Amino acid sequence: MLRSSIQLASLLFLPCYVYGYCPVPDFRGDRSCVEKVSQSGLDVLAHNIETVEELQSVVRDHRANFKQSMEVLKMAKDFAPVGTLTKTSIMLGCGETPDQVVRTMEKVRDAGVDVMTFGQYMRPSKRHMPVSEYITPEAFEQYRILGTEMGFRYIASGPMVRSSYKAGEFYIKSMIEKDRAIPSVPVS
Repeated sequence: MLRSSIQLASLLFLPCYVYGYCPVPDFRGDRSCVEKVSQSGLDVLAHNIETVEELQSVVRDHRANFKQSMEVLKMAKDFAPVGTLTKTSIMLGCGETPDQVVRTMEKVRDAGVDVMTFGQYMRPSKRHMPVSEYITPEAFEQYRILGTEMGFRYIASGPMVRSSYKAGEFYIKSMIEKDRAIPSVPVS
């Protein structure tokens, strides 16, 4: 029992860091809201553009649009402290062409976004838009390779990837630690 108490007491004094991931809306383009969230101390600010620019009006709520989302991502990068990552996601299989996906990736990268994810759109109910196409694993892999070549720091791309994809968390954590020079504490 005493040994367990000593071990617990030593754990209480270990330095720790909780990583903050925050998915945000577009705030209808309100600059002050983006600034406030960007400077809140989070590590990853995520705002999903959902689809390619050409399909925004078909896929997204009418109050959202590609230009506004891109502005939010740019503002977030401008306002956030060094070391804060920005992230966005799109669903594939909504009727987009490969050229549209590539153009969207270029625009997202030009906005300074660090992380991008690609997943297969799955129709949640009959009230929602039907799936236009099931994207092949090979096509997802090509987008991952292209994204890496474009300079994204991390790309998750696959049929089962979702915007809050967990598989890249450890990699993203290591990027944050490297950017901020936070020592990693081994768990034993």
